[in-house]
Amino acid sequence: MSKYNQAAIKAVEIMHKDLCHSPIEAWEIATAEVFGEGTWGAKKGCPKNAFLGLCEEGYIKGISSGVYNSKRDSKNKRYVVKAASIIKEQPDLLNNKKELWNQVTEGNRISHNYQLDVLEALWKRDYIQI
Repeated sequence: MSKYNQAAIKAVEIMHKDLCHSPIEAWEIATAEVFGEGTWGAKKGCPKNAFLGLCEEGYIKGISSGVYNSKRDSKNKRYVVKAASIIKEQPDLLNNKKELWNQVTEGNRISHNYQLDVLEALWKRDYIQI
């Protein structure tokens, strides 16, 4: 399990326990615990924006949809939302992230930056609702 898998699960659990008031704050707390406060891993935007995108769309159980990201049209949100819809139809692709990413990006050879790790962790914990 990657550290971003761990951070995503921890952020949801923080929200479920009402230990903070927003997914942004939950992500910051979780990544500080997993990576260390102020580190590159804690600041990385791609997995954070993927997590916030799932929250914004109401895809995470127990977290209300809303506006959580200052980037109104985050490409990382688009990627993870598209990946979630693909996984809903083809759950086995969660075990083949290379092919899943290829479908998400329509073969554009863009490297994934842990967006799928966030989705994978939450899907396997049954935290995703679509």
